[in-house]
Amino acid sequence: MSRYIATRATRGANALVTEAEVMLSQALAEKGPETPVSFPNTAYYLPTILGMTGKEVVKLDDLQPALQQARSLLHPVPSENHWTPYLGETLDSGMATLLAAETIEAIRFIYGLQPEPMNIELAGSTNYGDANGSGRLNGPIDDIQLRSWGIQLVDGRMPGFAAIVGCAKSNEIAVKIVRELQRRNILTFLSGNVNGRSIIHQLQEEGVELGYDTYTVPFGTDTISAIYALGFATRSALTFGGLKPGMSQEILMYNKERVFAFVLALGEVDDLKYAAAAGAINFGFPVIADTIIPEILPTGVTTYEHVVSMPFDTIEGKDDLEKAERLVQKCIEVRGVKVKVSEVDIPVPYGSAFEGEVVRKADLRVEFGGKYSRCFEYLHMADLAEVTDGKIEVVGPDFSGAEEKGHMDVGIVVKVAGRQMQQDFEPVLERQMHYFVNGASGIQHVGQRDITWIRISNTAAEKGFNLEHLGTILHARLHEEFGAIVDKVEVTVYSDPDQVQEQLEQAREAYDFRNKRLADLTDDKVDEFYSCTLCQSFAPDHVCVVSPERLGLCGAYNWLDCKASYNINPTGPNQPIKLGKQIDPVKGYWEGINEYAKVGSHGVVQEVTMYSIMENPMTACGCFECIVMLIPEANGVMVVSREDTSMTPAGMTFSTLAGIAGGGLQTPGVMGVGKFYLISPKFISAEGGLKRVVWMSSVLKDSMNAELRAACERDGLPDLLDLIADERQVTTVDDLLAWLEGKNHPVMAMDPMF
Repeated sequence: MSRYIATRATRGANALVTEAEVMLSQALAEKGPETPVSFPNTAYYLPTILGMTGKEVVKLDDLQPALQQARSLLHPVPSENHWTPYLGETLDSGMATLLAAETIEAIRFIYGLQPEPMNIELAGSTNYGDANGSGRLNGPIDDIQLRSWGIQLVDGRMPGFAAIVGCAKSNEIAVKIVRELQRRNILTFLSGNVNGRSIIHQLQEEGVELGYDTYTVPFGTDTISAIYALGFATRSALTFGGLKPGMSQEILMYNKERVFAFVLALGEVDDLKYAAAAGAINFGFPVIADTIIPEILPTGVTTYEHVVSMPFDTIEGKDDLEKAERLVQKCIEVRGVKVKVSEVDIPVPYGSAFEGEVVRKADLRVEFGGKYSRCFEYLHMADLAEVTDGKIEVVGPDFSGAEEKGHMDVGIVVKVAGRQMQQDFEPVLERQMHYFVNGASGIQHVGQRDITWIRISNTAAEKGFNLEHLGTILHARLHEEFGAIVDKVEVTVYSDPDQVQEQLEQAREAYDFRNKRLADLTDDKVDEFYSCTLCQSFAPDHVCVVSPERLGLCGAYNWLDCKASYNINPTGPNQPIKLGKQIDPVKGYWEGINEYAKVGSHGVVQEVTMYSIMENPMTACGCFECIVMLIPEANGVMVVSREDTSMTPAGMTFSTLAGIAGGGLQTPGVMGVGKFYLISPKFISAEGGLKRVVWMSSVLKDSMNAELRAACERDGLPDLLDLIADERQVTTVDDLLAWLEGKNHPVMAMDPMF
């Protein structure tokens, strides 16, 4: 191992720990030891310190032990008289750097020092704005976003993350690097600078949309802000892996084996960057630099190389953009990221990273649906002889003749054929059209069926995107994702208003038929449920059991989805579970489910009920949409949405509760669920169902108002939703009890849940 790297990393670590100690001493004197310390919207306190030391930092004085730990990890700067050819002391310096960096960031929050103001509109990100609303950089990722990314992390749509530190050789190269990562659906974190200039500045100048929705998150323009990437990695282990604070070795190994991340250092590497890179290597994350630096080849900490030098000027390529692409390819190769790239022949970039893009009015070329026009999409199966694979037809005018920022009626009709295709799979494939179309850069897709709304940006239109390309996307992606059941795909895009109306009437007849078919699909009408082990890549002992009346806790997979998945991949994560003998119809015990639970959880879970929260409830990973939890004093349960950051009557926020519900744990009285399970007749039916809900996050009551009221009506209590409290009225148990009494909630007359 190079003494040069050890020297630079050790020197950087010593300097940063000293800086943190000075800042803490000043803060203690000026603010006092009892001053609260926290990162916003997380239950993991300061996550790297929590994970590595087990210490919960809640006040300023709690930072002193963390810095003492950092100081104890420091070593003398290597010299001729002090030099060991091993990585251990460098890794210690890296860990000390991370503890010190998180301390500094926490102190900055105490003083209200947010990242510098920049004119960046963050797509979906936490926006630390000032009073004038100017955009600021993201800062730490909150728990809500971590969990909402969970299903993408575990199902492979988001294969890993890149932490980019520094500044690219040019703006053009900076954009190319980010676009290549987006094309591969790799989450990208941005931080650092070279001589005051950051890749964040470069992307801002080129108009690249940054934020959660585009997988490109700017932390800050100094190197210290890279600590948020390692905090994200630590929380991944705590959230999904069922690991506990202080299990440092296990957390580091979890990240090496399950979180595919790497650091890309652009431009000059100074002492602090060497020290931060050593911190990343602790997690098993390799560092790739585009400049000449000494390399560290495999020694067992990361999977392959530890530090790789790939000077930009020495990369083989015809031009700088090709060199940038090869640099990204090298990063992926060194970390061993399993990338799945969709090859779609359209004139704009394509990938899951573009799914969250918003086409705003200022950049709008044309829209279909919304307030001023109609738009629908309809997929149906046909005989093989009736479908011409690859045929894409536009019936009516393209949007080139539409006025700027105008609107048009559009209907998208897809015919599929395949020997393994089934009519039940039609809505499964149709729902994916939302994600497929949204993957195109500059295209915004909202809704489904006859409430679809599509916007095309000026940028996409200028690059040549047209109506036919909607068919190109659907043809390519349906073959790619559903090739095992789909042999032929034909797409017709209707823009002639009369044809749109005619096709819409046919589509609505099919929608109505499906609604009735799904309503008849109940647990007692089938002889098999399905497993879902997608999340075992992150939560090794968790297994979902999905039935017609209970969808997966992530909300992304229902029984039909799992059935289709099994037909596509018979050895995949969704396997049929033969129910066998029913042991208890009320609580939902079956011999087959218990047998599968033992095998699927590696012996951790012995029994599972499908309809009870109090007895052997289903486990959860961490990407659930809601948490259902017993409130014993109220003889009922509360339902907390992932989007709800407020305090609950249990005295804990969603993020804190999630630590109890997640990680593959089986906890009576606590259960992670998909939000649409709330309206199922089987929702905790063993304990009385919806009548047991005494408190619910208002975001659920508002966004699912019609569905919840219909479920209450079905259960014979049409006014029940109005009797359920939310955070706008109640935040404590005492207030909740008073509310329930005043409203005469039916739970007051029900048998005890215990």
